[in-house]
Amino acid sequence: MISPLAHIHPNAKLGENCIVEPFVIIEENVVIGDNCHIMAHSSVLNGTRMGNNNKVFHGAVVGGIPQDLKFKGEETTLEIGDNNLIRENVTLNRGTASKGKTVIGSNNLFMENCHIGHDCVVGSGCIIGNSSKIAGEVTIDDFAILSACVLVHQFNHIGSYVMVQGGSRCSKDIPPYIIVGREPAKYCGLNLIGLRRRGFSNETISNIHNAYRLIYERGHNVTNALALIKESIPMIPEVEYIVRFIEKESTRGIVG
Repeated sequence: MISPLAHIHPNAKLGENCIVEPFVIIEENVVIGDNCHIMAHSSVLNGTRMGNNNKVFHGAVVGGIPQDLKFKGEETTLEIGDNNLIRENVTLNRGTASKGKTVIGSNNLFMENCHIGHDCVVGSGCIIGNSSKIAGEVTIDDFAILSACVLVHQFNHIGSYVMVQGGSRCSKDIPPYIIVGREPAKYCGLNLIGLRRRGFSNETISNIHNAYRLIYERGHNVTNALALIKESIPMIPEVEYIVRFIEKESTRGIVG
């Protein structure tokens, strides 16, 4: 299951039932779990920690050093969960001294030619579209979808169940459950289709929608909108998440 034409450092650790195709490079200080498939001409580099059932497609570079001039060769990691699809020519960089690691959850799809920068945190169930570029120290929560050619500014935070339209340029934080698009990125409404596909009830969707009406559609500033949400909308977990995201987790301000 391991091609003799692959270069695997003797100190690398591979789990059971892995497939490693020709011309793969696996460096030292790499740990790969069970049932992973590393395809031809891809590289898994120093500091990578990969779980089970991942597929790394042709030409991908996993665990490359950060594209950050402050990086001085410190020992950092890229930590990847299970069941991820890492398609052709994807680049996933490891961390810097800032956080020490880049963290990627499970069941994600990284489409062709996308980039995840140093010290990012990507949740689970996300889709990052073709040629999208995620700068360093970005956080993407679970089940977010970024379409093709999306650009995300460093330090941004993207909430769960977000849909970002193709070609968008995101320089501010994106709160959960919404659609974002245009140039620069703007609020375009609730991600109704995504929420229904994920099994959100009509009552929950209604409460989420009412919260965003106060934030975006009634002319309130954000502080007043959050106060009105707390007074007038049931504080179910989804609404609490919206309030917490904006009040405590957003450092760059939210999209307009």
